[in-house]
Amino acid sequence: MKRRSFTLSAASALAASSLALPAWAQAQPQPKEGKDYTRLGKPVATDAPAGKVEVIEFFWYNCGHCHTFEPVFDAWAKGAESKGVAVRRVPVAFNASFVPQQKLYYALQGMGKVDELHARVFRAIHVEKVNLSKEEAIIAWMAKQPGVDLAKFKEMYASFNVASQIKRATQLQEAYGVEGTPSMGVAGRFYTDGTMAGSLNAVLQVVDQLVAVARKG
Repeated sequence: MKRRSFTLSAASALAASSLALPAWAQAQPQPKEGKDYTRLGKPVATDAPAGKVEVIEFFWYNCGHCHTFEPVFDAWAKGAESKGVAVRRVPVAFNASFVPQQKLYYALQGMGKVDELHARVFRAIHVEKVNLSKEEAIIAWMAKQPGVDLAKFKEMYASFNVASQIKRATQLQEAYGVEGTPSMGVAGRFYTDGTMAGSLNAVLQVVDQLVAVARKG
């Protein structure tokens, strides 16, 4: 979802949907500041452990591009984490209607259920056409998920911990100047998205190169 227009060609979509992306490992032209990414005017404090570079994916469950990007990003993240990158997802809110899904993500995170249910939420919305925009619908859907303690989920969903994480998500969204989803923040210093990089696949190439820049200080 973009505040400004985000076009995704069929070729880009096909590339983004493939888990075999050898281009990640190939030499790429250096990304250009102001074209492929922006440098933040004020660096953002990161939560990455010492010696690791933080990469943030800003996403929205209702975003079709985020749904397309998710399996590719997940595969990339698993490889990146083994190479000293601290990866995390941050759900955005451009207005109050986004908040129920922010709470959904952080409740799943608090229960240790992101790996199990994150992709399933995307599938429910974009493939099964389940409307998960409101709290009542989210709770009803969660009640149908095997192995979920619904009482615990409802407690977590309404918790102070989730509210605090949403506040932090808002701070990060504003600090990075997020204009749409999916988009990426790197090392508290750089921001890029599919429009800037040219495609969702190219975003990860730019991120790889920005991670290398961040490591050099």
